[in-house]
Amino acid sequence: MIPDFLVSFDTETLPCEEVDFLIAGGGVAGLIASLELKNFKTAVLYKNGLSETCTYNAQGGIATAIAPWDSPDLHKEDTLKTGCGLSNPTSVDILVREGVDRIKELISHGLIFDKENNEYHFTKEGGHSCRRILHINGDGTGKAIAEFLYKKVLVEKNIKILHSHFLVDLISDEGQIKAALVYDEKKKKLVLIKAKAFILATGGAGNIFQETTNPTSISGDGIAIAYRCGAELMDLEFYQFHPTTFYQAGAPRFLISESVRGEGGILRNVKGERFMSAYHSMEELAPRDIVTRAIIDQMKLTASNCVYLDLKKIKCGLEKRFPAIYSFCINYGIDITKEFIPVRPSAHYLMGGIKTDLWGTTSIGNLFACGETACMGVHGANRLASNSLLEGIVFAKRIGIKAKEKLGLKH
Repeated sequence: MIPDFLVSFDTETLPCEEVDFLIAGGGVAGLIASLELKNFKTAVLYKNGLSETCTYNAQGGIATAIAPWDSPDLHKEDTLKTGCGLSNPTSVDILVREGVDRIKELISHGLIFDKENNEYHFTKEGGHSCRRILHINGDGTGKAIAEFLYKKVLVEKNIKILHSHFLVDLISDEGQIKAALVYDEKKKKLVLIKAKAFILATGGAGNIFQETTNPTSISGDGIAIAYRCGAELMDLEFYQFHPTTFYQAGAPRFLISESVRGEGGILRNVKGERFMSAYHSMEELAPRDIVTRAIIDQMKLTASNCVYLDLKKIKCGLEKRFPAIYSFCINYGIDITKEFIPVRPSAHYLMGGIKTDLWGTTSIGNLFACGETACMGVHGANRLASNSLLEGIVFAKRIGIKAKEKLGLKH
């Protein structure tokens, strides 16, 4: 039997704070939600720092249909196809259409994407039928977006950032969440935070697996907390394994971005042979589930621990286009301009999560969820590459709007 709470406590004796909105998690979803609620007393909890969010570590980019050769309908088609027929078409429609507006808003507020010859440079990733991935600083998109939003949050007087604060449990009364039990790691004590509404944006659950691209703090705790207080969950069986993470004994499973293959990277088995044409017509740019299965199949057939990524045919300067990947590999003795990168799949992204409607509302009163923590059916059984940051931005904005509306707040 699942316990109601992880620890025993007495609400009468705990230190207590009150806010209008409490947001657990400060990746792209949590930060966007907080900015939408900036006119109200809002607290954002960070288990660790900004750099320990999945957003900060996202490399490839963000998918949005703003190129002249692209359209939201085409983006929707690619998303539905990659989701293996299990995506919610209405959710996907919101993602691709409102996503265009949200990205244009961020650009108007000063976010700068990479350009080539004074035009936005779009890359291509697995499952996409055209180049539509915007990126920043080559392979530093997530870091740039996280820092951009974090700086916006810091100047808002109503938003309070609480570092080293770990959400332990939510406290409900008659089907409504009333307070959060939070552990202040610096002071080594529990605190009670009351709020009018609570937003979970705690990411996925990568660290339930032995090998993952996720930071060590991403452990599924937000989803477990919601479950303990009675929230409905959805699609937890769908966990995406990214095909290409760095493989070397003792090294972290560092993500080798899909955009590397989008720019011409080739997968080879331990014998040096290309193999993706035997599995899918899109070869290296097939959807992630297909590439992952192909790599595992090749590892079994050749009795090897990994396959290899060959970047020698990429024409753009690798040090400039993929500076983080280049630097990481150099630190482990591999010059990607001359040598293959050893790679294999690792747990990357949870398609399921806390079940929500199209506005982030859960089955529990006063509780919302967004980003990887939530599931409203956008990704189906398999997420399309670079749709994650877009989902966080689009649906966190909607949560902010709905939370104010439900509580009768007008600012």
